[in-house]
Amino acid sequence: MKKYKIILVENDEDERFFMKEGFHEAGLFDILAEAENGDELLAWLTHPERTLPDVILSDLNMPGKNGYDILAFMKANPIYASIPIIITSTSSTPAFREQCLALGATDYMTKPDTFVEYAPFARTLYRRIEEKKGV
Repeated sequence: MKKYKIILVENDEDERFFMKEGFHEAGLFDILAEAENGDELLAWLTHPERTLPDVILSDLNMPGKNGYDILAFMKANPIYASIPIIITSTSSTPAFREQCLALGATDYMTKPDTFVEYAPFARTLYRRIEEKKGV
């Protein structure tokens, strides 16, 4: 079973901690980096000698560069355009999902209701990535 190299982008420190714990518990991803917002992500990606991730999981609403900004940058840059970006949010509003997908997001997932649900969330994310590879 392939382990995906992932970068987690989440501005809430507690949420990021539990997200990381859930992803480690699921055992399906290698976390390359964590970023508090899009500014940190882009600084990390553009640093020389970085390993590019297989996937980026990004919160939608953050201070600084948000999920929409990340999508715009990544899809406009040929080096990064093929990296799948999954946007997460507490909102399940269809308009947000549709806008993210229109801007090039690979998927949009609503965050778990509680922090302890991140291991199942990671397993679901893995399945969805695998399903989209076959498309």
